[in-house]
Amino acid sequence: MKGATGPRRELRRAVACVAGVAAISFSAFLCPAPLAAQRPCDPAPAYPGPSHDLYCVHLFPALGVSASGTAQLDWIPGPFTANVAQDGTNRWRLTFTLDTLPPLPKGPAPGYVAWVMPQSLDPMIRLGTVRLGTTELGAFALQRFLVHVSAEPDTTAPTRQGRLLLRGESAGTRLRPADNYEFFLGGIGVPADATDHMHHMAPQPDSLGWTGVPMYPRLDMLLSEMALRPPVHPWLPAPQSDAPPARPREVVTLRNGDTLDLTAGLVHRTIAGRGYTMFGFNGQYPGPLLRVPQGAQVVVRFHNRLPQPSTVHWHGLRLDSRFDGVPGLTQAAVEPGESFTYHLVFPDGGIFWYHPHVREDIQQDLGLYGNIFVEASRPDMWGPVHREEFLILDDLLVGEEGLIPYGREEPTHALMGRFGNLMLVNGEPDWTLAVRRGEVVRLFLTNVSNTRTFNLSFGPGTRLKLVGSDVSPFARQAWVESVVIAPAERYVVEVRFDRPGTIAMINAVQGQDHLNGRFFPIVDTLGTVTVGTATATRGPAAGFSTLRTDRIVDSETAALLRANQGLPPQKILELRATFVDLPYVTQRLMKVDSLYHNPVEWAGTMPGMNFATIGPQARWTLRDPATGMENMDIDWRFQVGDQVRVRLVNIRETLHAMQHPIHLHGQRFLILAVNGVPNDDPAWKDTALVPAGSAVDLLVEVSNPGPWMLHCHIAEHLQAGMMMTVHVEQP
Repeated sequence: MKGATGPRRELRRAVACVAGVAAISFSAFLCPAPLAAQRPCDPAPAYPGPSHDLYCVHLFPALGVSASGTAQLDWIPGPFTANVAQDGTNRWRLTFTLDTLPPLPKGPAPGYVAWVMPQSLDPMIRLGTVRLGTTELGAFALQRFLVHVSAEPDTTAPTRQGRLLLRGESAGTRLRPADNYEFFLGGIGVPADATDHMHHMAPQPDSLGWTGVPMYPRLDMLLSEMALRPPVHPWLPAPQSDAPPARPREVVTLRNGDTLDLTAGLVHRTIAGRGYTMFGFNGQYPGPLLRVPQGAQVVVRFHNRLPQPSTVHWHGLRLDSRFDGVPGLTQAAVEPGESFTYHLVFPDGGIFWYHPHVREDIQQDLGLYGNIFVEASRPDMWGPVHREEFLILDDLLVGEEGLIPYGREEPTHALMGRFGNLMLVNGEPDWTLAVRRGEVVRLFLTNVSNTRTFNLSFGPGTRLKLVGSDVSPFARQAWVESVVIAPAERYVVEVRFDRPGTIAMINAVQGQDHLNGRFFPIVDTLGTVTVGTATATRGPAAGFSTLRTDRIVDSETAALLRANQGLPPQKILELRATFVDLPYVTQRLMKVDSLYHNPVEWAGTMPGMNFATIGPQARWTLRDPATGMENMDIDWRFQVGDQVRVRLVNIRETLHAMQHPIHLHGQRFLILAVNGVPNDDPAWKDTALVPAGSAVDLLVEVSNPGPWMLHCHIAEHLQAGMMMTVHVEQP
């Protein structure tokens, strides 16, 4: 009861503060300063917040100039917690805080002007005029850049003419090439106590049976890095001659009271001409697409025909916790040859999915996943379209001899997660779609990959309208140039194809060459859309240009945002990592790498050291700073009806900070703010991407009693311990 009443009492105080009715004598107690020091450039934070080091640029005066200030890299409000352009370049909005400036020069329109530019100094992008105090300027896209402030005699001039006053550099400019020759020659100053790691410095025969991982294309790799091997045994499903060929997924329509038998077992897959023994639900890859009406209740009888224990987690459903599929918390793991019966309810309309919650790094990656489409009870939840398509995004890691094995005793790839090198859409590497000219297609997107965050877009001239996310439509639809979708997230996008021809669906990102200190473009074609010359009917096409407001979501969320934005968090989780017993070359390279952390690690460009690191060596943690407790020792307790502000802080000060998609079972939440910038277009979600060094504020609507998991949905981070339990009680 004590843990449950706190959030409710604090919410009443928050509402009183917003309404301005708190007594003055108690104002310091009832009305805390609005998120004091929660922006990157604010000093002395009252609570853990966004990284000053990554997102605050200190401006230094030019020689002989008396000036000072900062330039803050702000999140741009929108549907995604990570801002990138269509090609994956980071997008920023700068907020300048200038404390001192010299007198202005004489001229027709004198003023102070801010500029940004790449390190080559070309092109020099004019952001706009600034002044003493705080000025917010427009958005731009650069990975690493310089910031200048000049005193201009004519602020209408497109190029810089005046004197340079202040200058600074983004954190990305710290990237420098490591001393490659020192590494290649082996003269890296191995201390006396590190001789036990010397066997990692050159290729050695592997007694456990590992064959290594593919090198990343176009990147230099250290031989000592690529010689690393995990200290566990490799594991793959044993080929079985009676494993049936996997069938494409089927659509199963369920009605209230229906029963479905769902069997997990071995299947044979042929992908890009090569055969694999993998896993499948009901012999399908992906598993069946379940179509269910909102409000229905159905029974699923799960049968485990795998060589491992398993369960089924019904991701995003607000159901009875007894059927949530978490071994050791809501049920015992289902042993091979045994069964378990799930009773499912579907209170929310939209797109959901199901997958195992036992060794997800293996079972999910080998094909155990499928979508659930809950048909909304209200007809206006989605607008008119010509057709709907359900796309599951995935990747698979293969080498010359087939699938790269998994760790039998512990997960491999525990640093960054298992990035694949073969992209899959609905289980296939060559997804195709044929449409008519002007056809409007609604895409329900689900990311089931172990670790990869996609930046999805289509060819030039193709408009994307973002209409929904995990558990609901957005309050206000928005045009986007690409869709940033992290593991476990779902997004609903409408696309109109106006130009005849072939249009590629691509994943375009910026890879990081950690060794040579540079970024480089990566473009993967996930599939193609062939647009014919025949014209689609006009109805849905005519309404495509209109951005709708969802009156239900808007009415549900507007008051909640007003009452909670700008108030301190009631609970905080720090996302951290501790690394132990790493090979010496891994330690050295990661220390160089920790000079800068990109908000999102888009690709597996450190394959050797990532592959060789197992769960016990990379302990990913959720930490409650109020108690010092970590992971499963954290004991959060709430009551049904509570509304709790939770801050997720991705701590920058770690050897390898990276993004974490945080998933909360059995509840739904709103994103209140990112790095202290309020969110102005909410949707109900169950998974939030927290970029490196960032702070993401959530408002959790506590509606469902029982014990519930909260964890990182990078499968290897989860297996390495990054999980906790939230207990919800009836009042």
